[in-house]
This record gives sequence, C-alpha cells and structure tokens, in this order.
Amino acid sequence: MNHGTFEKGEKFEAGKMVEVQEGAIVSRTLIDYPTGTVTLFAFHRGQGLSEHTAPYDALVQVLEGKAEISLAGTPQIVEKGEWLIMPANVPHGLRAIEDFKMALVMIRS
Repeated sequence: MNHGTFEKGEKFEAGKMVEVQEGAIVSRTLIDYPTGTVTLFAFHRGQGLSEHTAPYDALVQVLEGKAEISLAGTPQIVEKGEWLIMPANVPHGLRAIEDFKMALVMIRS
C-alpha cells in the first residue's frame, strides 16, 4: 500500500499519512462533509495551536508522541494511545512536548 494515498474500503495506518516537518504544523483532511470532518495533524516539538473554541465537540486520538492540551485553562498531558473529547465552546489549546501526531474528529450537530 502507498502510505501517501488511501482508498475507501482499504485499511491504512493513520500515523503514516502525515509527517512531522521541522518548525511546522502539518494537516491532512481525510473526510470533509457538512456533517463532520476527520483531520490528521503532525506537530514538530514546540509547535502548537493557540487557545480557541469550536462550536462542536471534538475527539482527539493521539497517534504518536506527547502534547499538552489545555481545556478552559487547565493543562493535561496526552500521549500515544490516549483519546480526549474537547467539549464544544470550551477554550482549548495545544503544545507539542515532543513530535506529535493526532487525529481530530468533529461531528457537527
């Protein structure tokens, strides 16, 4: 299988679908429908997203590495294999402690 592309109905390894780039945040949208999105992210160590809100719950699945995610100002560490639901309309931000990859699933309601 080519890890740069995928076909519906074929298995793939999400962590290989996006690569960490020095000093950057890389994203790749796998699904983008009016009802929701699935996006893969790769953060170089030290990179992050400033605090913001979203109108819908968002589910984070950590694929590789470690990051600090703050929810309503309360930081917590997330690592490979862990999941986190970020509630709608709650301020949140992210900082990669080490090279970090995640899948972000947002279902619009």
